[in-house]
Amino acid sequence: MSKGKTVFVGLSGGVDSSVAALRLLQSGYNVVGIFIKVWHPDFLVCNWEKERLDAMRVAAHLGIPFLTCDGEAAYRDEVAKDFIAGYEAGITPNPDILCNQYVKFGVFRAFAKSFGADFIATGHYAERVIHQDGTPALKRGNDPEKDQTYFLWSLTKEQLADSLFPVGDSPKSTIRRVAQATGLPVASKHDSQGICFLGQIDIGDFLSHYLELTPGPVLDIAGTVIGTHRGAQIYTVGQRHGFTIHTQNATQTPYYVIKKDVSRNTLIVDTTRATTAPLATWQLSRVVMRHHVPKRVEAQIRYRQTPFAVTIQGFDTQDNTLEVIPDHSTEQPALGQSCVLYDGDICLGGGMIAAC
Repeated sequence: MSKGKTVFVGLSGGVDSSVAALRLLQSGYNVVGIFIKVWHPDFLVCNWEKERLDAMRVAAHLGIPFLTCDGEAAYRDEVAKDFIAGYEAGITPNPDILCNQYVKFGVFRAFAKSFGADFIATGHYAERVIHQDGTPALKRGNDPEKDQTYFLWSLTKEQLADSLFPVGDSPKSTIRRVAQATGLPVASKHDSQGICFLGQIDIGDFLSHYLELTPGPVLDIAGTVIGTHRGAQIYTVGQRHGFTIHTQNATQTPYYVIKKDVSRNTLIVDTTRATTAPLATWQLSRVVMRHHVPKRVEAQIRYRQTPFAVTIQGFDTQDNTLEVIPDHSTEQPALGQSCVLYDGDICLGGGMIAAC
């Protein structure tokens, strides 16, 4: 399959994407390294120039062409604005999922096709396999600690058909050893952390530049004011940091956000996490399903979560909505989070939680 085929590889300047390019080159593909420039806010110091330089060094080491894809406008309009608007509305969107959908497998894919590329590739820990229905499928990566299919649920069949994931069949330790053994310039570079366009900055600090945040009361489940917060928009269900409790209990037990009311600018907290009622029904929107969805599947509502059994019903292909019913009581999800569905190791797709 690789003979004569051209692959544009998204080189981020990190280890994973660098080894992805190396493996494709060794497999006989014509490989072109691409650095995807994304948006960042003016008030933050961004090191994209350094990341691009690292990507260029990798391309030079491998002897492959190198280009830059401008994804700044798409990132600003489809990812960052959605992220800000979501928090303003009181929900919790995931910008990394939006980035994959609109930038890495959107703008970058279109960029590659405009140059005649047959495939694009990234350093995601996932595998592309053939499903029993004969179409490309997304399988969990080999390393359970690094599996990134949760962030790739929104890829369409067409996007997945054009995509390769060369490192997904190996654990991270192997990828690091390959980078070191072949002398890749970024072999010892640490993995990046945090939201793609924020890095290590606090979400509340970022949002304060775009939203009007007003300090307000933190209430316990009885409605008693026990603390203060910075502005209800910036918090999410399950969060246990970022607000102040004035009446700490004797054991210093942490408090978790179990509900927020943006219109009243209040948080309700408790010493135990909020859970759903047994057989609660969740409504998903923006649904993407790449295969037939069995009645019984497994779901995740956050990265690295242990999957739990759910029942699927009410799939409306016109509105891209469906209903998910967890078999048992589980942690209360935040609106806007992604519910990703699996049939064994195969990621079927998912949707955004619109009601629960």
